[in-house]
Amino acid sequence: MEASAAKQAEIRKFKLQKARNKAADWLFGLFRYLLIVGISFIIIYPLLLKLSVAFKDKQDIYNPTIFLVPVHFTWDNIKLAMQVMDYFPLLANTLLFVVVTTLLSTASCALAGYGFARFSFPGNGLLFGFVVLTLLIPTSTLMLPMYLHFRSFDILGIVQLFTGKEGVNLLNTYWPSVITAAFGVGLKAGLFIYIFRQFFKGMPKEMEEAALIDGAGGYRTFALIMLPNAVSPLITVILFSFVWQYNDTLYTTLFMSESALIPLKVASLPAQANQLIPSLIGIGGAGVKADPNHVAMIVDTGILLSIAPLILIYLVVQRYFVESIERSGIVG
Repeated sequence: MEASAAKQAEIRKFKLQKARNKAADWLFGLFRYLLIVGISFIIIYPLLLKLSVAFKDKQDIYNPTIFLVPVHFTWDNIKLAMQVMDYFPLLANTLLFVVVTTLLSTASCALAGYGFARFSFPGNGLLFGFVVLTLLIPTSTLMLPMYLHFRSFDILGIVQLFTGKEGVNLLNTYWPSVITAAFGVGLKAGLFIYIFRQFFKGMPKEMEEAALIDGAGGYRTFALIMLPNAVSPLITVILFSFVWQYNDTLYTTLFMSESALIPLKVASLPAQANQLIPSLIGIGGAGVKADPNHVAMIVDTGILLSIAPLILIYLVVQRYFVESIERSGIVG
């Protein structure tokens, strides 16, 4: 009897502990769910506001009962924002510029990362330390030297030797960004080189040895063997580079202040909207000013249009992006 009672007490204790564990797991799951929902709301809420404003009619501005869902839906804000921004030519020009610099930066950083990972040469560790150091140096400290460098651009004094001039002024052109991307010193290039170096360092050396036996040199091995196997870091770097280059305002304002790019257009959007909206909606005249709240609606709509390509790209490639982050050298 005593043994049976003890066994039953043990069973009751086990069931009670199991119920407590279930309750703890349920509470932890609920907390995690609420945390994810809260963080997601903080991220998505500004987009919801801008999306609501984009389809809100002008007469809904002063209606205090309207919050997120407009009473009068309209496409006028989107049409006006596109007219003010000259949207499609601006978008095409920006995408062309971003795609070119992204591809150049990815190619140069992949080659540099492969060199650091697979070749031993004097100063390898020191040079890679300098690459990592570029991640710690504030970009603003390099603005003046880079501005002066591209204002009088010269390579080993060749321009001065043949023309007698101090250099070529490359400001207000796309060349500064193209040159820095092509030579692995562009926007966030240090991080990209680090990602590729960590990935290539973990690849088996037997692949290169087999290619060497077949007569392939370093560049051919990199292009035909190593790079096709580096899909994960390639996706990571391409997406990071594309988004950062698309959103960049530091280098675009420093080198290309007169170029037609979305970051520059968004910065000047309030002033342009104030100037153009009266004539676009047919209330032009001496001393006529646009409604500030209406201008704010157009500006918010323009910002939404400017980030729309990034949202679409994320929706399409987010699964591949998460997988590439897990497999790339970022976590290594």
